[in-house]
Amino acid sequence: MTGEPRIPRTSTALPDTGPKQQDKALLRSTLKALRRTIDPATRHAWDERIGARVLAWWQANPHAALGVYWPLAGEPDLHPAYAQLAQAGVRLALPVVIERDAPLGFAEWVPGEATVADRLGVAVPAELRMVARPPALLVPCLGFNPQGYRVGYGGGFYDRTLAPEPRPCTVGIAYGCQLVAFVGDTHDVPLDRVITEE
Repeated sequence: MTGEPRIPRTSTALPDTGPKQQDKALLRSTLKALRRTIDPATRHAWDERIGARVLAWWQANPHAALGVYWPLAGEPDLHPAYAQLAQAGVRLALPVVIERDAPLGFAEWVPGEATVADRLGVAVPAELRMVARPPALLVPCLGFNPQGYRVGYGGGFYDRTLAPEPRPCTVGIAYGCQLVAFVGDTHDVPLDRVITEE
């Protein structure tokens, strides 16, 4: 990645203060409710802006392969940007849950290719062509803080995926209204940057 990331990585683990698990559950439900209040026209406009910013980021930081995500439950839908990336020759991969407490695997995916729902209800390519973890990942965020820590759905899949070195370049994807103040847990891995519509 070239240039300075907007959100610096930190190499020091943040202290674990105990009751954050309960706080995180409340934070997740609040953020889900907030995301549900975004009207469809606004969401569509924001998705277009985020997609344009992802394309601009990739042009400044080109990677031959990119891990993307299939949008769940109101996450930004970047399918038009994925199609443009694929046309530019970028090899795309969708995350695949291999085991409950394991890092994510990745399967090659071409926009328009058939998908099926896995046991968790997440879309994966109908024909799984597994590939190595891409050097860069777009990571959906339920919430994020100014230090680049994200709130996900609580499964820890991305934290386990990002832990092994060498770390991939990570770009969080979220709406600006999902910026919240919280302290990361000891196992959380900060993102390199977060792209929103703002």
